[in-house]
Amino acid sequence: MLGSKHVLVSLVVVANAYGCTAATDAPHDSPVKSQRSALSVGAEPTHEHGLPPIRQGAYPAGKGTPQHGGGVTSGTWSAISTTPNIAAGFSILLTDGSAMVQDLTNGGGDWWRLAPDANGSYATGVWTQLPSMPNGYAPLYFASGVLPDGRVIFIGGEYQAFVASWQTQGAIFDPATNQWTPVAPPAGWQNIGDAQSAVLADGRYLIASCCSTQMAVLDPATLTWTEIASTGKADIFDEEGWTLLPNGKLLTVDSNNANNLTNSELFTPPDAKHVAGWASAGSTINQIADFNADGTGSWEVGPAMLRYDGTVFQSGATGHTSIYDVRKGLWHAGPDYPVIAGEGQLDQADGGAVLLPNGNVLVAASWGVFNGPAHFLEFDGKNLTEVAAPASAAFDSSYNINFLLLPSGEVLETDFSGDVELYQAANPRPVEAARPEIDECGLMHTLKAGSSYPLSGNQLHGLSAGVSYGDDAQAATNYPIVRIKNLASGHVTFARTHGFSNFSIARHAQSDATFDVPAGAEKGKSELVVIANGIASDAVRVNIK
Repeated sequence: MLGSKHVLVSLVVVANAYGCTAATDAPHDSPVKSQRSALSVGAEPTHEHGLPPIRQGAYPAGKGTPQHGGGVTSGTWSAISTTPNIAAGFSILLTDGSAMVQDLTNGGGDWWRLAPDANGSYATGVWTQLPSMPNGYAPLYFASGVLPDGRVIFIGGEYQAFVASWQTQGAIFDPATNQWTPVAPPAGWQNIGDAQSAVLADGRYLIASCCSTQMAVLDPATLTWTEIASTGKADIFDEEGWTLLPNGKLLTVDSNNANNLTNSELFTPPDAKHVAGWASAGSTINQIADFNADGTGSWEVGPAMLRYDGTVFQSGATGHTSIYDVRKGLWHAGPDYPVIAGEGQLDQADGGAVLLPNGNVLVAASWGVFNGPAHFLEFDGKNLTEVAAPASAAFDSSYNINFLLLPSGEVLETDFSGDVELYQAANPRPVEAARPEIDECGLMHTLKAGSSYPLSGNQLHGLSAGVSYGDDAQAATNYPIVRIKNLASGHVTFARTHGFSNFSIARHAQSDATFDVPAGAEKGKSELVVIANGIASDAVRVNIK
């Protein structure tokens, strides 16, 4: 988020087909724009950021007004009533179905865990404070991801305790032990900052430097990095986002390419058959990045979301959008954001996007660069339609909004305030073709509480990353979540998953994992489902002993 993005310094908010038989802030001030030239490898960013005023006051429970979204096609918002007095920033889904939520009250080093209640409800979920990050690490806008073993990595940060730093510090959180482990950066790297990252289809975690063309992959077992050559990259990585495709490649739209303002690129990860490298993915037709040939602009782009129809919806900081057809390898123009009377044309100069179970993409947009208020829209493959907004959106710009797709199919929304909300689409029916498929042949049907079991199947990692922001933080939800429902009580238990054999989002991709039945799981006849990106598999009957 290099450029003139605001940072929240202080927040005070009040409440707010297997055929077999298985064996057993107040509105933001206008940002001060800063000029810069393209950063070379190891260059130190020198521009500064404006700071928004302290946000105070209580917010009514989340209902948009008729003048601010809404209508017969709109989904609904509801505030999480149990939310503690925190300033909720970025969030990421743990493999036991709970959400890990950053608390910015003390600079960004504090985190909370939101777990659903016994009935599986997040609206009345249970919050537990987690240990603070190690060594005083308190990042804002960083790289992040869930590793194959279920641990969560955070590395870099545009800010350290609200001081601009483009730092290289990192840490891994282990939900199984409730402990943090510091992570050193790749050798010789001077910046990571608000960098891109992605868990590749083979499970390797890949990061970039915010300010160069440096890339590296992590060995989770040794916490060591191996640098990868970014051969063929047309510009530096600053502000760009990565989108994992079904073929295992990464798609990006250039944000710093003065020679070609509509260029996109594809990255082929290195493996036994391929040499790592970047190649052009063609023109986006519409200009997506807020960047000009003379080097001016904010450098911002919007998020990109792979949809269930095999297209990528790329949102722009220019008010335009573009659509990439993965199978054909071609772009075409998407719909423009609407013009709002008294404000201007909406865009996404940074902001969240989430793939709803019904296949629509929910986005948060606002006019200009870092202005407010925020508006919420759904893209259905053809049109962008405004929907209701949570009450605190009146105080937000698009970049404040972060989404997380929950196993319930709801969307967790945070905006750096204490108003944490859930969005339920008007049509919650999921896309059938995106359902995970459990291999019943390999599933034990009698499960002992406190024990671990193998899990196999197809599409266990879904058909999309599910959540996108771009740089600044990544919160993909493409991994299997195991939910067990007791048939007698109706109570719900989530089993932690780990040991993922891959993260492929290709159709019918086969993968394996392990799940741990909690020691406190209710005994008796139950139904087990696997959830990926908020879409559940068909239920399998199991018996918990």
